Amino acid sequence: MQVFDRKENPLLDRVELKFKIGHDGKTTPSRDSMITSVAQSEPGAKRELIIIKNINTRFGMPLTTGTAYIYGSPESMTVEPIHALKRHGVIADDKDDEKPSSKDSPVATKDTSADDADDVEGGEE
Repeated sequence: MQVFDRKENPLLDRVELKFKIGHDGKTTPSRDSMITSVAQSEPGAKRELIIIKNINTRFGMPLTTGTAYIYGSPESMTVEPIHALKRHGVIADDKDDEKPSSKDSPVATKDTSADDADDVEGGEE
């Protein structure tokens, strides 16, 4: 892994790295292997405080570029979108919270059977 740009961002309590990874004869590196490489290249970085973004693999070239954010504390990671935190395993991905069950649904369902078709108001009879 080669870091070609490093910027400290004290306002957001993070270090921003732009990197390149060459992978001759191999597949595109996984997000987990990129996090490991970033943690090794930046002294004092903790794996659970690293977010990888903007991963781009060039077509026909064994080269992947990306951006890594290394945060100083878990509290400073709140600027990241929820989906990114779920993707990196920082917060749990609860599928049940996003989809309410039919019993808990605030919208009442109505049985529209053939008997109710005669009770329509405003139409021709």
